[in-house]
Amino acid sequence: MMEIYNLTVHEIKKLLDNKEITVSEITDSFLKRIAEKEKDIQAFITICDEQAKERAKQIEEELVKEENSSPYAGIPIGIKDNISTKGIRTTCASKMLENYIPPYDATVIEKIKAEKLNIIGKLNMDEFAMGTTTESSYFKKTKNPHNINKVPGGSSGGSAAAVAAGMVPWALGSETACSIRQPASYCGIVGLNPTYGMVSRYGLVAYASSLDQIGTLTKDVRDAGILLNIISGYDKKDSTSQDITEKDYTRCLTGDIRGVKIALPKGFLGEGINEEVKQSILNAAKKYENMGAIVEEVSLDIGKKALATYYIIVCAEASSNLGRFDGIRYGYRSKSYANLKELYRNSRGEGFGDEVKCRIILGTYVLSSGYYDAYYKKAQQVRTMIKKEFSDIFKKYDVILTPTAPTVAPDIDGMSDNPIENFLADICTAPSKLVGLPAISIPCGKNSEGLPIGLQLIGNHFEEEKILNTAYAFEQNGGGE
Repeated sequence: MMEIYNLTVHEIKKLLDNKEITVSEITDSFLKRIAEKEKDIQAFITICDEQAKERAKQIEEELVKEENSSPYAGIPIGIKDNISTKGIRTTCASKMLENYIPPYDATVIEKIKAEKLNIIGKLNMDEFAMGTTTESSYFKKTKNPHNINKVPGGSSGGSAAAVAAGMVPWALGSETACSIRQPASYCGIVGLNPTYGMVSRYGLVAYASSLDQIGTLTKDVRDAGILLNIISGYDKKDSTSQDITEKDYTRCLTGDIRGVKIALPKGFLGEGINEEVKQSILNAAKKYENMGAIVEEVSLDIGKKALATYYIIVCAEASSNLGRFDGIRYGYRSKSYANLKELYRNSRGEGFGDEVKCRIILGTYVLSSGYYDAYYKKAQQVRTMIKKEFSDIFKKYDVILTPTAPTVAPDIDGMSDNPIENFLADICTAPSKLVGLPAISIPCGKNSEGLPIGLQLIGNHFEEEKILNTAYAFEQNGGGE
């Protein structure tokens, strides 16, 4: 039998239902895999091994007594370390929160616990989710399982790498521009960023509140639908949460996409897009046509203005949100200060890394008197224009097909001295993120070095079924192989 850690969640569930494996065997398989791979991959900040074993035994007892009706009880899961977990350290990969243990669970964690999933650990990330390589973490640099000299992407690099390496069967990540889809692309897995407001942000440590969204990293599309079923839904504790009709996001997975209209924007295949990535996307478009979909080129050249708009808004909101970390209430406090002003300055100067400081400074600048109208207000106006351009496309098409990222995974330390390159990594994902659209990244092949290439499907608001089924059809027809 194939190793448990190589299976998808729905494959593991089938074995559980047939009583071919136990919950403890599942947990032990993943913990053993973590012990083997973590020294090379460096995906975890906190490993909850003893708690996971105890939880597995408890769930087994409940199953024997038929006290547990959850279909996915006992399946391990990894959690990005900016999602609040009661009693489990939540650091945001920052010195600022190095020893912070939350007194409450995020809403998504409450939902996961209600389904009896087994939290196996907290996963590495870029500090406060600011970055695209998982190199700005205070604790460690996560490696790409396909080549440990490459980055896994960011900011949910630990989550993507852990899934790709078989250390967890699925994981939660969060995304502000590219932080689920891009690491999924680099690591050759499936990354789903739901519509803004579909998944509660309560308990997600805020970076940019109008953009942040929790999503899924899984081995295949069916698992993405399953996990979305578990974490989605209205939450009165989140003022941006949308009260929409509950759906089963696995029922849409028919694989039939005959007549589906797919837009292929020329602007997403131009300057800056690696030639092998471009060819892989064009091959995917041809495959969709062969499956009965209608693929048409469209004009949607918004990448550069969306990227500029995104970085103004995201830095402004980061400046505001991270003001709470002041050395007074919780988090890191400097031991060296003579007065209150020095306490603030030294605590923030010592507690935050360079990338976080850079974005706070930029955000403070664009919000300052005399610059607010020229930058922040103008960016919000452009954001509205971008929303209209997407709306016009969705009047004629069901989904939009683009690359997930302009390149494959770069070398570790290869972008550390070039912030512009870091920013450009978001160019394919930031536009849809600015207007809260759902999008999914799925593997669509590999480059000449054997590194994964990701294909992105963007849908209209709350039309996750369309992108999931379109992704599923591609996956079931051989993907990019």
